[in-house]
Amino acid sequence: MYTNEMIYQELVQICGKENVLRDEPLKYHTLVKIGGKADFLVWPTTYEQVMEVVRLKEKYQLPFTLLGNGSNVIVRDGGIRGIVMQLKHLTEIKVEGEKIIAQSGADIKAVSRFALEHSLTGLEFACGIPGSVGGAIMMNAGAYGGEVKDVLDHVKVVTQKGELKILRKDDLQLGYRTSIISQTHDIVLEAVFQLKKGEYEKIKEKMDDLTFQRESKQPLEYPSVGSVFKRPPGYFAGKLIQDSGLQGKGVGGAEVSTKHAGFIINKNNATASDYIATIEMVRKTVKEKFGVDLELEVKIIGEDIKQQQQ
Repeated sequence: MYTNEMIYQELVQICGKENVLRDEPLKYHTLVKIGGKADFLVWPTTYEQVMEVVRLKEKYQLPFTLLGNGSNVIVRDGGIRGIVMQLKHLTEIKVEGEKIIAQSGADIKAVSRFALEHSLTGLEFACGIPGSVGGAIMMNAGAYGGEVKDVLDHVKVVTQKGELKILRKDDLQLGYRTSIISQTHDIVLEAVFQLKKGEYEKIKEKMDDLTFQRESKQPLEYPSVGSVFKRPPGYFAGKLIQDSGLQGKGVGGAEVSTKHAGFIINKNNATASDYIATIEMVRKTVKEKFGVDLELEVKIIGEDIKQQQQ
């Protein structure tokens, strides 16, 4: 048996007191500013610490959640039990010839800018994606006609048993907003991107254009999870939602953006329940009007408050 105090002390021993929080509201650690409390939130500073935390959760059979940078996720209001890990200290990016090696806690946008600085082309599409490298691998993130699988060479991961492994691109089964990582729950430590030499000015011009498109069309002035729904075959989710007359509508503090219908914004201190209810309203209306099932691109994790109180 174990107590929460025991777990806390062991986590402190592994990661240091400054990198372990108890009963921490996750709304402070998600881009949409929504989410209940984590029993333990940890920020390892080395690969070895990541492996030790994983071994600890295995030892005590604790629930374990990797949160990434909180960009593509809704944490329910009841929060998350057990250990929640973020890799915000693992952000190193370096270049070797035409390859970029990036730790999984680095922003994929930062990797895109780093590629520009070294006149390497291939990652321009990622200049506006609000996610970490690890999250981008897990979701095979993409935008403006490019996606991670176009430029990924291999990744270094820690398995759920705490073992280190190298996975080649083909091992990852990268598809539309999905990968084998979603099933194995391996923890990506770093990724190697194979790029090509390009002309700095041309790369910058493309990135500036994509940034302009994003900033002019997306509601970046409000917290959100980004694109809520996957693109349905033969349709665009935003267009279906717009044509359903849903812009400006929502539940509680959540609202379908009037700027881009594919986004649901946290307009006024929305709860996760508000946000999820707005998602369901959108799905139901689009299904009724067009017969199309909208599939979530965003992940919904954690417990409802009712579950927590049981």
